[in-house]
Amino acid sequence: MINNTTGNYRWAICALLFFATTINYLDRQVLGLLKPVLETEYNWTESDYSYIVMAFSATYAIGLVVFGRIVDKIGAKTGYTISVTIWSIAAMCHALVNSTLGFGIARAALGIGESGNFPAAVKTVTEWFPKRERALATGIFDSGSNIGACVAPIMVPWILGIYGWKAAFIITGAIGFLWLIAWRLIYKQPEKHPHLSASELAYIRIDDTPSEKRPDQDLTQEKIPWTRLFSLRPTWSFIAGKFLTDPIWYFFLFWLPSYFSTTFNLDLKKPGLPLVIVYSAATIGAVGGGLLSSWFIKKGWGVSKSRKAALFIAALCVVPIIGARFVTDVWAAVGLIGLAVAGNAAWSSNIYTIVSDMLPKNTVSSVIGIGGMAGAIGGVLFPLFIGFILDYYKGIGNLIAGYNVIFLVCSVSFLIAWLAIHLITPKIIPVME
Repeated sequence: MINNTTGNYRWAICALLFFATTINYLDRQVLGLLKPVLETEYNWTESDYSYIVMAFSATYAIGLVVFGRIVDKIGAKTGYTISVTIWSIAAMCHALVNSTLGFGIARAALGIGESGNFPAAVKTVTEWFPKRERALATGIFDSGSNIGACVAPIMVPWILGIYGWKAAFIITGAIGFLWLIAWRLIYKQPEKHPHLSASELAYIRIDDTPSEKRPDQDLTQEKIPWTRLFSLRPTWSFIAGKFLTDPIWYFFLFWLPSYFSTTFNLDLKKPGLPLVIVYSAATIGAVGGGLLSSWFIKKGWGVSKSRKAALFIAALCVVPIIGARFVTDVWAAVGLIGLAVAGNAAWSSNIYTIVSDMLPKNTVSSVIGIGGMAGAIGGVLFPLFIGFILDYYKGIGNLIAGYNVIFLVCSVSFLIAWLAIHLITPKIIPVME
C-alpha cells in the first residue's frame, strides 16, 4: 500500500501521530488499572467510579468541539502542542489529589487536554495523505490507542508494585513532554517541509479537489461557517456512528481490567497477559481495518463501497462478544472480547476517514470534534447505565450477570450504527468543493 516511488516521509509524520495516540491512551488507561487499589483506599462504589469516568467523558465531549474548531483555525502543530501540554500536566496531577472529588477534577482536566488528539491527528492525515492511503494512515495512528492500552497493563502494575500508585500517574504523565519536543522540531505542513520531495507532495495531493490544490490557499483557514456543518448529511452520519459506538470502547478501556479481576481473579498488581492480548488484538484490528478498505480501493471498488464494506465487516466482528456470557474459561473470554475489540478498532480506522472522504479539508477537524463530542456524550450516558447495572447485580450477588447485560448491548451497537450511517449517507461522496 505504501508508494515507494515518490518517497515515504509522510509515514514519519504518521509515526509521530501513532506515538501521540499511544501516550494519550496510556495516560487514559492508568485509572482503570488502578481502580481496584483506589476503590479500596477511597471506598468507591461502582457508581462513584462511573461518576469519575463521566467527569472525563463530559469535558472530553466539550473539548472535542473546542479543539476541532481551534485546530481548523490555527493548524495541527499548535493545536497538538496545546493539547499535549494540558493532558500531560493533568495526568501528573492525579498524584496530588486525595479524595474522590479530587480525582473527578483531575479526570476532567485530562479530558479537556486529551480531546485535542483526534481532531489534530485526523487533520494531519488529511493534509499529509491521499484518500487512497488515509484509512491505512488512520488505522496506524489509531492503533496507538490500543498499544497504549496494551503497554499500560505491563507498565502500570510494575510501577505500582515498586513505587506506588502516585508514581504511576507521574511517570506516565511526563512521557507526553518528551513527545512534544519531537513534534515541535519535526512537524511542518507538507508545502513548507524541507524534507518532502516535490514528487511525494504531488502524490499526497493527487486526490485533492481543484480548490484544495491551489498553492496559494491557506489550509488552516476556515472557509465554511461552523453552524452550516450541522446542515450536512456527512456530519450527522459521523455523529450517529460515534454516538452509538464510542461508549463501547470506553467500556473496553475503563471496565475490562475490573471485569477480568472480578470474573477470573486476575491480579492487577502484576502484568496482565489477558489484557495485553485483548488490546494487542485491537492493534491488529486498527491496522487491518485501514488496510482492508485501502485494499478494496486498490481492487477497483469505489470509495463509498470500500468504506461501507470495511465498516460492516468490523461491525460483524463485535457481535460474538455476546458469547462471553456463556464462557467460564479466561482464554475463551479473551478470544471473544479480543475479536470484538479488534472489530471496534477496525471500525474506528474507517469512520474517521469517511469525514475526509466527504468534506473539505478545512472542515475536517471541526466535524471530527462535533462527532467526537457525540461519542463522548454517549460515553457520559453509558457509564451511568454500567454503574447502575453492576451495582444492582453486585447487590444481589451476581456481578457476572451484570457484565452479561453489558456484553449484549455491545454486540448489537455497531450493526445499528452501520445501518444509521447507511441510511443517512447512502453514498460516501464529496458534498462540496
